[in-house]
Amino acid sequence: MVAADDLELTVENGEYLCLLGPTGAGKTTTLRIIAGLTAPDSGQVFLDEKDVTKAEPEERNAVLLSQTYSLFPTMTVAENILFGPEIRKVPEEEKKRTLIELLDLVRLTKRADSYPRELSGGMQQRNALARALATNPDVLLLDEPLRALDARLRIDLRHELRSLAKALGLTVIHVTHDQEEALVMADRIAVIRDGRIIQVGTPREVFDSPATPFVANFVGQSNFFTGSILCSGNDRTTTVHDEEGRVVFARPCALPVDSKVVVAVKIGNTRVVKKSDAFLTGTVERALFEGRIVHLDVDVPGLGRYSVKLPASRRDQVSVGDEIGLNWSVKKASVFPYPEGGLENELKVD
Repeated sequence: MVAADDLELTVENGEYLCLLGPTGAGKTTTLRIIAGLTAPDSGQVFLDEKDVTKAEPEERNAVLLSQTYSLFPTMTVAENILFGPEIRKVPEEEKKRTLIELLDLVRLTKRADSYPRELSGGMQQRNALARALATNPDVLLLDEPLRALDARLRIDLRHELRSLAKALGLTVIHVTHDQEEALVMADRIAVIRDGRIIQVGTPREVFDSPATPFVANFVGQSNFFTGSILCSGNDRTTTVHDEEGRVVFARPCALPVDSKVVVAVKIGNTRVVKKSDAFLTGTVERALFEGRIVHLDVDVPGLGRYSVKLPASRRDQVSVGDEIGLNWSVKKASVFPYPEGGLENELKVD
């Protein structure tokens, strides 16, 4: 199995880049290669334009925070954080300031004298994060750093971790499989699949203009329509129809008439409308109240399940069993050539 296949990625100085992909995509292997813990079979690694492919990990000043905590069990929280600064003989005043700032950041001020065995898994992860930051690395490599934390703390730390990285001028490569985490934290997102980078862009670019059906579904779930191009080549619309005579509209594309294509529309951009205004019609199979929104699953005959998000204020307007219409803004619908291996295979995440 190839973990990193002809992978090419450039990260700018001071950039916060999220490497986003499913389990087994090659994310952790990529970090280990950058950190010097795994040697690539071919290719080169450059840090500040210097070839460090054969350099030892300690020569790179690229610190990897792995999914395992690797804390020293005989050291307290504070001693673990100060391990790096102690080795580097940082002045006492600077060490004290660093310790106070980092303990506050990771919510461990009251546990500074505790040992790892006395901490929860989430606390240990936060301790490990603070220890990594204390070394003041040129490049911080984060492998699912927030995974072990509870939901509320994870959301809080997203913003604080990014803010701290920016304040310190750190270059960060943050591995995650959580699309929401990547969208919130990243300057740019690199989507990786089967060891290859398939799209790099700002969160908005990756979300609104996906490069493939896989990206369209992995970064914000999408509804899909398969058909052939009936009309294209103008500045405003691509018209796509299927064998049942259904017609939908999407943003302009350069593919020729009669090309077999896939139209992808984010669930959040799919609308419930009057049947007279609909591209497609279907029956509501399920309605799930999710607080601010209601998630509808709609069975469209011959096409399967489409999903829609309604504002909670409209939850009384639609019930299970109702026949409803669906459409979307043309500008929100992407068009892709039909995948060679089929759409189902294209969307697989394992």
